[in-house]
Amino acid sequence: MGASRQAGFTLIEVLVVLAVIGLALGIVAGRGPARSPALEAREAAGEVALALRQARGLAIASNRRVIFVLDVARHAYRVDNGPVRPLPAALDLAMTAAVGEAGESRTATGIGFSPDGSSSGGRIRLAAGAVRRVVAVDWLTGRVSVADAP
Repeated sequence: MGASRQAGFTLIEVLVVLAVIGLALGIVAGRGPARSPALEAREAAGEVALALRQARGLAIASNRRVIFVLDVARHAYRVDNGPVRPLPAALDLAMTAAVGEAGESRTATGIGFSPDGSSSGGRIRLAAGAVRRVVAVDWLTGRVSVADAP
């Protein structure tokens, strides 16, 4: 009988498989992370609610009025004199709050928190596609809640 061949892959087969895997990874990585409008709306609503709760906590802890400012036109918010935090540009934002809280900008509106925990109250609506979330602040207690909007 003749000499037997050893089982295994040739160098060319291994290189072809590695090239195909590299090409597939390049295509997937080039697309960036998967984005879902529904997920962005939910995440942004949670982020805004957290910032509102932090503003209330800061007002109580520092015994002074603290304002949460939402700039609808720029898709950004800030707490007191803190840094401006961006929100996804694809979101549809709307805010109903007391007039005159924001101060310097006509496109920005604010919700103020008093040292006793109460607030000026307001509602922030965040929408992306069919998903609509509402972040509400009770004026009497300053309680922040997040819910699905009709």
